[in-house]
Amino acid sequence: MTPRERYLETILFGNPDKIPLNPGNPRESTLKKWRQQGLDEGADYIYAALDVLGICREAALAFNAVDISFKMIPEFDVKILEHKDNHYIVSDWMGAVTEISDTYDESYLRSAKDFVTRRWHKFPVENREDWEKMKERFDIHTRERVPEDVIKKYKDSKDRDYLLSLNFNGVFWQLREWCGFENLCIMMAEERGFIHEMAGFWADFVAGVLNRVLPYIQPDRIFISEDMAYKAHSMISPAMTREFILPAYNKWIPEIKKAGCPVIELDSDGYIEELIPIWIEAGINCCSPIEVAAHCDIVRFRKKFGKRMSYMQGIDKRLMAKGRNILEKHVMVIVKELYKDGGFIPGCDHGVPPDISWQNYVEFTKLLAGLSGWL
Repeated sequence: MTPRERYLETILFGNPDKIPLNPGNPRESTLKKWRQQGLDEGADYIYAALDVLGICREAALAFNAVDISFKMIPEFDVKILEHKDNHYIVSDWMGAVTEISDTYDESYLRSAKDFVTRRWHKFPVENREDWEKMKERFDIHTRERVPEDVIKKYKDSKDRDYLLSLNFNGVFWQLREWCGFENLCIMMAEERGFIHEMAGFWADFVAGVLNRVLPYIQPDRIFISEDMAYKAHSMISPAMTREFILPAYNKWIPEIKKAGCPVIELDSDGYIEELIPIWIEAGINCCSPIEVAAHCDIVRFRKKFGKRMSYMQGIDKRLMAKGRNILEKHVMVIVKELYKDGGFIPGCDHGVPPDISWQNYVEFTKLLAGLSGWL
């Protein structure tokens, strides 16, 4: 099978020849330690692990991201407002005022480059006047959103052997970027009409950008970033999810499926069990990262939701740090239940932290490879 066929057969409960390997993605601090522990400088970690194990590199799950922009255009100018007590206070490219240790620079504020603590002071949308100005930065027809060379590159690629993914923010994620988490939750209770307006705008904006792309490019996966859960509960209730967020999914997903995209994956940290039924109702058929520390039990999920949902990741990072003997028991319980039906590609249940050594990462990859048909 090609890598594309193998992924689709796995996630869609088919009959793959092997399961793709996706052990997990380290952050900068993790990679720094791994370089000290034997990973060659400049080497790609997953290919290096496969090379150590004598496994062909096509075993690694890899997506080509369709380079379409759902970001604000233009971005805000980045300004350092203050530098004191070993911290920067920065007005960032999204228009928020954020504090970060001066160990890092502004680029760490909005990307998952490392495990970085940030403090948020102010957000760009606090009232309707702010909102009217913000909307101007999200013109569907801005030329830079859908570069012509991207359309040309993938237009005639239906018979490709590689995977294409198109990624964008969900409603909760995007409104949180505009308003801030606490402000957003208060507004959902006290200014429902305003939230409906912003959510409707985002639903229309995303749909409009997709309409510029999907007639020409058929992704294998749509990836929706939608962090909306804490350690033991969702951040908003299922009822609020239905009211504010589900209408956008109902607008996007039928068109995505009509365009021939087979996998719609939603990414949310935290405890997601009370949200999965809504996602299934909307037509979402894959979710990640299934954090064990947040009381997510992927075996329970499979028994409860059956083949209506497939999963990515779901292996406890805390046990990965303890080494193979302890980790193997955990992995085997999950694999025994989920591999018999399919719809599961295991891996670390979030970014790989630096307490997981390079040797333990290689051992974890070896364990997965043996269970997935590569060894």
